[in-house]
Amino acid sequence: MGKKAHVSETPATALLRAQGVAFTEHPYEYVEHGGATHSADVLGFDPFAVVKTLVMQDEAGKPLIVLMHGNRKVSTKNLARQIGAKSVEPCAPEVANRYSGYLVGGTSPFGTRRDMPVYIEQTVLDLPRIAINGGRRGYLIGIDPQVCVQVLGARPVRCAIEL
Repeated sequence: MGKKAHVSETPATALLRAQGVAFTEHPYEYVEHGGATHSADVLGFDPFAVVKTLVMQDEAGKPLIVLMHGNRKVSTKNLARQIGAKSVEPCAPEVANRYSGYLVGGTSPFGTRRDMPVYIEQTVLDLPRIAINGGRRGYLIGIDPQVCVQVLGARPVRCAIEL
């Protein structure tokens, strides 16, 4: 084996390269509904440092992205309060796919089809490095979490709840 399998460019990696962002590539065997905990297990990462990209919407149906620790979930009540929305709920998978241009399970916050506000759990920014989806199922990239703020304008929120 030895040699890393080259993963072809995605809109996410193309955007990061264009911005001059350094990242590491971590392909893994994708499992339906395996989620961040599966990828963390397979790759030997701390699930707290594997960040999920969640496409959600407010009461008006406006989409937004939440970046959350792989082993936490989003308190939609807390999130709504912090972003000035009445309510926030996850998008249906086909709606999320349409907004992001990616398939659920392979959603990256980078290079989305539609511009959406991005919110990041505050404590993610305290980590030295995170693994986040690179725009394909079974493909994480390792980056400095500050890249989410610099490239996406991600706004910190506190809405994590233990799984």
